Amino acid sequence: MKAWLAICAMTAATWVGAAEKPAAGTPAPGVVVKGEVLEVLEAPGFTYLRLKTAEGEVWASVPKAQVASGAKVTILNAMVMKDFKSKSLNRTFAVIYLGELAGAPRAAPGGMGNPHGAAATTASGPDERIAKAKGANALTVAEIVTGAAALKGKPVRVRGKIVKYNAGIMGKNWVHLRDGSGSATDGTNDILVTTLSAAKPGEVVTAQGVVRTDMDFGAGYAYKVLIEDATLQR
Repeated sequence: MKAWLAICAMTAATWVGAAEKPAAGTPAPGVVVKGEVLEVLEAPGFTYLRLKTAEGEVWASVPKAQVASGAKVTILNAMVMKDFKSKSLNRTFAVIYLGELAGAPRAAPGGMGNPHGAAATTASGPDERIAKAKGANALTVAEIVTGAAALKGKPVRVRGKIVKYNAGIMGKNWVHLRDGSGSATDGTNDILVTTLSAAKPGEVVTAQGVVRTDMDFGAGYAYKVLIEDATLQR
């Protein structure tokens, strides 16, 4: 989670928003949630736990773990998420805490691990001028960021250098692209891309995905614009 929060300083150029307000009766966002396990739901890669805490019942999700009903558990590095949809469970949780189970072994680097805890890798050096992508819906980073309102829900293609890469966050890889357009002052030089494609910092790729705006992931972290479920081409 610390690494995830660092992402955001996964980008602070594009993260905006006030602190998340959890629903009444749930613990405030923080690093620790403690409680008794009332219910266990298993999903690929993750274990969902309904917990009885001092503040009331809450749901939490941790990387796959062996947990029995009645166990007393501690969830570390917890981040609150609202209206979180689990596709594998076909269920939406009004409020859920994503974190890691205390005492559980950590996943190897690059694995799923803590949904918010994958370590970021970055590329150093000044922004490079990268040739604009070719084909339909090709735009620069700055054009996407500044034109986000009109581009919402539309497909785009953007070519840029990967300056930051986080693997296995909520089942996706999170990539920051820059192409030399825009300005660091107003955050128009950097675009976040989520993808299932593996990559590494320093690579120049063409990302093709759909523009999303005003994406709020809770705990005060929100993106004004990002490209979701993209494919990466070298």
